[in-house]
Amino acid sequence: MTRFHTGLVAVALTGLTATAAWAEYPERAINMVIPYGAGGATDISARAIAAPLGEAVGQALVMSNITGAGGATGSVAVQNAQPDGYTMLFARVGSHSVNPAMKATLPYTLDDFRFVTVYEINPFACAVATGSEIQSMDDLIAKAQGDGIAFSSSGVGSGLHLGATMVLDAFGLEDAANTATHIPQQGGGAAATAVLNGTADFLCTNSSSIAGFVANGQMRPLLVTTAEPVPGFDAPSAADLGHPELEQLVGWTGIAGPAGLPDDVAASWGEWMTAATADEGFREVMESAGSIIEVMDPEAANAFIQQQYETFRALVDELGMRIEG
Repeated sequence: MTRFHTGLVAVALTGLTATAAWAEYPERAINMVIPYGAGGATDISARAIAAPLGEAVGQALVMSNITGAGGATGSVAVQNAQPDGYTMLFARVGSHSVNPAMKATLPYTLDDFRFVTVYEINPFACAVATGSEIQSMDDLIAKAQGDGIAFSSSGVGSGLHLGATMVLDAFGLEDAANTATHIPQQGGGAAATAVLNGTADFLCTNSSSIAGFVANGQMRPLLVTTAEPVPGFDAPSAADLGHPELEQLVGWTGIAGPAGLPDDVAASWGEWMTAATADEGFREVMESAGSIIEVMDPEAANAFIQQQYETFRALVDELGMRIEG
């Protein structure tokens, strides 16, 4: 064989080897970043889907809670990762709709990520500790207008921060962004704990993150942001209370990788998520907490997230909550 032909064969074999190697993705464990703390809605969703998703992927999924800055710290970790599919993010409404809407100096934009799906949508619920004197939204607003009131959230600029302010504003609290005292915490689980231990009077959070506290009698829900009541939550809906505009306040969970994630990797995630979300155990956990499980393809997911961003950006401007520094 001539040197020329030998070279052609070597090139061809190299190409075949590279193609075969890439076709085997994933060849090792995948790091799954959860940008919020344990016990919050994102963590609950991620942990619930971990087993069926790992089975669909065929490799270990390493769940990592990288918290801080309302979901931004974990998001930046994925933004700066190699776009090879081995570092992925459980993106959330706070990290990728509210944060971009509220923070002018956020170190990333939506364009820095490739969303492969949104798979869960859940309503917000406003709740107090069961021992609280607050029995209704009317009581809540009366206290806010009188002695004052404090609410907890998963961080400054988080979905819980904006959600509580949005609800207070809708129910007529003047200058809601500044009148109520905001007590930020490191994640949704810590925000719920702050209400339970009396550090904060109430919170407005995703129904999934407090469903257990409601079920065991530790929390009393005052409102759910849905047109219809949520099973397990003995509370009026936003529509019942004359505020259907609050139905736009929902949580969502999706999967994203860094910008530049290859098409075939993104396609694999679409297949895996379709299989994982069909798992009966996962659906039972999430649907019992009021979540709607529906796998969006990348196009639908990006359109949905963009619409959420625009909705919250308009609200942030209206309430004067834009953080410029």
